Amino acid sequence: MFPHERSLVKRMANKPFAILGVNGDPDLAQANKMSDEADVSWRSFWNGPDPGAGIARSWNVSGWPTLYLIDHEGVIRNKWLGSPGDEELDLAINQLVSVAASAAHSD
Repeated sequence: MFPHERSLVKRMANKPFAILGVNGDPDLAQANKMSDEADVSWRSFWNGPDPGAGIARSWNVSGWPTLYLIDHEGVIRNKWLGSPGDEELDLAINQLVSVAASAAHSD
């Protein structure tokens, strides 16, 4: 998913959009190496491999990847276990970014 995430970061530059990652690799060194190799430019936190611990537990993650789409008011609008595919993800993101941009202009 990293190539698509990198394209989202570029496409959504200067828009009300952010990616936050949570990494489930077995150890921190491996997670850092993978992030460097994948050119991850967004914030990414290490959880460790146990979905019953840390961030994963707090967010009810039962497997990797789990994606949450959160709107500009902090409301979870979508949750996917596994990738929904680039088209579905882009459509959902585009809709929420459009709403967030409109809300920002009306303030």
